[in-house]
Amino acid sequence: MILRFFRRNDGRETIQRLYGAIVAQSREPAFYTEYGVPDSIAGRFEMILLHCFLLFHRLKGESEERRALGQRVFDAFCIDMDANLREMGVGDLTVPKKMKKVAEAFYGRVAAYDGALGEAGPGALEEAVLRNVYQSDAAFAPQAARLADFIRRAVAALATLPFETFAGGDFPLPPAVDPQSKELATP
Repeated sequence: MILRFFRRNDGRETIQRLYGAIVAQSREPAFYTEYGVPDSIAGRFEMILLHCFLLFHRLKGESEERRALGQRVFDAFCIDMDANLREMGVGDLTVPKKMKKVAEAFYGRVAAYDGALGEAGPGALEEAVLRNVYQSDAAFAPQAARLADFIRRAVAALATLPFETFAGGDFPLPPAVDPQSKELATP
């Protein structure tokens, strides 16, 4: 117990807190009840990817040294996904193939959401959310629009926070459901 005071702080605890906050936020019940995200392995995976994206989008304007925080969170994400695959019974020989698909999905979502927030035209973020989270099911277009609104609110809120907030292991986001919106999420 006393030895922990003599250990060098290598930031692992901060990374675990930050990644833990991402996972906790992605499990917010409102995403599954109000936004209609499927409460399945795939739906929960999409929410983790979306919340990781929010952090990486915020960090992309920082210096290379500060962006390393994002890389360490991505590494924690990969370790977690690997462990989850093994826990679900995926065999040792298949895990690397599945992890390659996880990485492709991650980079694909980051590119899609980042591009939609950038120079893409109106409705691009809604389309990206509908395609990725709701598998292009047009019945979920209203939920995709609301989730895109949450993404925009989160990006705006995170942009106001200093880097030290994230370096301290905090990931404060606005409420999942905008208190101003009274729409129901079910189709």
